[in-house]
Amino acid sequence: MKEQEKDFVEETPAAVEGTPLTEAEQAEQDLREKRRKRNAIKARLRNLKGWVYLLPALVLLAAFTLWPIINTLRIAFLNGYNGLAEVGGATFAFGFQNFVNVVNFPDFLVCLRNTLLLTVITVPISTMLALLIAVALNSIKWLKKVYQTIFFLPYVTNAIAIGMVFNAMFGEVLINGTPLSIGIINSILGVFGIEPINWINVGSSTFNNMVVLIIYIVWNALPFKILVLLGGLQNVDKQYYDAAKVDGASRWRVFWRVTVPLLSPMITYVVITGFIGGFKEYTSVVGIFGDSMGAPAAPGSMNTMVGLIYDCIAKNNGGLAAAAALILFLIILVATIINLYVSKKKTHY
Repeated sequence: MKEQEKDFVEETPAAVEGTPLTEAEQAEQDLREKRRKRNAIKARLRNLKGWVYLLPALVLLAAFTLWPIINTLRIAFLNGYNGLAEVGGATFAFGFQNFVNVVNFPDFLVCLRNTLLLTVITVPISTMLALLIAVALNSIKWLKKVYQTIFFLPYVTNAIAIGMVFNAMFGEVLINGTPLSIGIINSILGVFGIEPINWINVGSSTFNNMVVLIIYIVWNALPFKILVLLGGLQNVDKQYYDAAKVDGASRWRVFWRVTVPLLSPMITYVVITGFIGGFKEYTSVVGIFGDSMGAPAAPGSMNTMVGLIYDCIAKNNGGLAAAAALILFLIILVATIINLYVSKKKTHY
């Protein structure tokens, strides 16, 4: 800082008036000029060093994120696109036929319905549960770290493995095609005198399948949201709660009038990311129902938009897959804009 201040020292009156500089003044002026040039070179080197450090990440980002996005946009408007044919030098006409084919796809409305239902139902439920659990964890002292670890475990567990566990919990256990058990959940319901429910086996309804899938997604989404909200709670100034106690506010009123407004930025974040993740739901369906994407008697009944994209890729129809991906992107974009607009009035920074 001292060197920079010296660089900007006003010139002597002699220099301003045009009086010739003495040797000492000239030497000092030359020294300042050298310092300015040296500092400028150092600044450029620092910037260059930063770009060198970022270069590997930028190259990977361009190769595996930016280019695939650009290529997807290109392929979505190529009618009759086939990767193998393109390698052979085939040409394709630009148009919107891929988008028309996606909308007319037999399972499009089913996939869109499932995606919207899963997102609209699971995001509010998981957010509210995560908020309540985070508040409860923040208020306890004994075994607090242990409970945090327990609630965080699903986040580091493979989604397919969790789906297989849910399949065993809600489905029948078969040995050589013979039912050995009605499932853990039905066994628990039987203790309360409730008849076994066909959740995901042959003959089960779409409603029952959806209930199992919603429970799985909500449970799997809790850890990340709890972590974010708990971090926000631990940074809240305690004087707000002290003031509420002085005013004699009830716990419920403190929760709605103090905790929720102060956590509104974090709540907005988990809601927006929850909607984005909900629209991209796929692994949970595969984990519970396998490749059939539904109960054995109704394959594809629980498929989602991402599953539709994979189906198009499996059929070697890259244009259709790219168009479906672009449609999903537009849906996510619209939902995110709506969330940002609505949360703008409710978020307190």
